[in-house]
Amino acid sequence: MNLDWYFDFVSPFSYLQCERFPVLPTDAKVRMRPVLFAGLLKAWDHKGPAEIAPKRRFTYRHVRWLALRQGVELRFPPGHPFNSLRPLRLAIALNCDPDKIREIFRFIWAEGRLVQDEAEWAELGRRLGLRDADALAADPTVKEALRRNGEEAVAAGVFGVPSFVARGEVFWGFDAGAMLLDFLQNPRLFAQGEMARLDNLPAAAERSL
Repeated sequence: MNLDWYFDFVSPFSYLQCERFPVLPTDAKVRMRPVLFAGLLKAWDHKGPAEIAPKRRFTYRHVRWLALRQGVELRFPPGHPFNSLRPLRLAIALNCDPDKIREIFRFIWAEGRLVQDEAEWAELGRRLGLRDADALAADPTVKEALRRNGEEAVAAGVFGVPSFVARGEVFWGFDAGAMLLDFLQNPRLFAQGEMARLDNLPAAAERSL
């Protein structure tokens, strides 16, 4: 069973899910899929939570509360959102190794380091045992792979991070892990009763712009 996990290092919810990954069936194979969250927002013509001032404040508090509740070490970097392009490309250059991805996440979100700062970026490279992180991240094939991840995410209906895609269904958010596990146990979960009706539920009104 193949599952895709789409994430962006800019997302604290992606970090939380990486630290508290759902306990998947033993036959599940997860492909780690770095994707640029800003690209998803553009594709769906949507704003991120950090772009709406009251939502930004609530989201940061919510993330901190969730981390405390889940027992996950978390410290926000000195600025957010930040440019996550280089670490995303670096993850691809490192063959999306789960341990390396977790190390990058922890550098940013457990230690609160700002990876767009050149000194911090250099330190991350040293932590990962790399001679030239910039060269790896700048490889044209790596850039193309990240772009393709974004296209495939949108084609799969992914609109936010973190998201699992399983059997053509999207499970968005840190809190969707239990829903994913229920679906894997019962693949007809969305094809029955009220769940099935929701697929074609019409809009009763539309917002005028």
